[in-house]
Amino acid sequence: MHRSDRVTLARLPSGVRVETTVHTYGDGDGPTLYVQAAQHGREVNGSAVLRRFHERVDAERLAGRIVAVPVADPLTFDHVSYTTPERLDSVNANMNRVWPGDEAGSLHERMAATLWAYASEADAVVDLHTGGPDMLTHVVFKEGDAASRDLAEAFGTGLLLSEPAGDDAEAAWTDRNFDGKFRVAASDAGIPAITPELAHNKELVESAIETGVEGLFDVCRSLGLLAGEPTPTEQTVARNHLGSVTAVDSGLFRPHPERAVGQAVGAGDPLGTVYDPASYEVLQEATVGDDGILYALTREATVTAGQALGNVALVREE
Repeated sequence: MHRSDRVTLARLPSGVRVETTVHTYGDGDGPTLYVQAAQHGREVNGSAVLRRFHERVDAERLAGRIVAVPVADPLTFDHVSYTTPERLDSVNANMNRVWPGDEAGSLHERMAATLWAYASEADAVVDLHTGGPDMLTHVVFKEGDAASRDLAEAFGTGLLLSEPAGDDAEAAWTDRNFDGKFRVAASDAGIPAITPELAHNKELVESAIETGVEGLFDVCRSLGLLAGEPTPTEQTVARNHLGSVTAVDSGLFRPHPERAVGQAVGAGDPLGTVYDPASYEVLQEATVGDDGILYALTREATVTAGQALGNVALVREE
């Protein structure tokens, strides 16, 4: 069986309701999987994944239930943005920093609380996200959470990132309110949870969509929602490196011609050059800070001080 319901997430000052659609597949006789997309409105490939999954899944064959929300944040979706305009939520512009939400809180907190009512009843959570075009597709899970790691392995990307949390994390964890991430809140509540980061923002890319669909079906198989086993995949597990290489000044950034996502890099390897576009002065010769895998590289020519130029995952010794 399949059912779709329009759900009110919050109310705007004019009285207009912020609504989304919640899809339910299966009769609930078995485990429940909650999956959502487009918390950040420019990350549209996750929404396309759920549409294609809808077209392919046979709800009558499910041994359990899937609850799917293709547009978790309609406000950012309509603005094709990462965060909502400040005038709508000046306290919590990023919905993925406020979970599990608050029914009496800011706009995003109320929206999160509404969806949390569905997610908190699930046996597993998948929060679909997408990054830039120059990012290696990967899945993030909470460091030390074995059940979440199993879920990440089932999704089947080549790179799995375990993200330290709480006291084990770097200062950036607290500074950026990462405790309020949806995946972290679910894991803290005892619900295995992962964040697949598919490549490409703002455009529908076939390879990213298919990766997401295949991963979602493999998650269903791993949970026993569907018959069969997940597709075996050669995987590298690394710790998410929050201390990314950042620009020390604003200017134009030219990546080093030998750098590419997916590479093994070492501390001190050249990453690229930031220079002043007017005077041609070299402002920074950026270098890699740690040994690991370069999984994201900025190729937008204009950068501002503090912006990430590249991200390196630190391979785990197991």
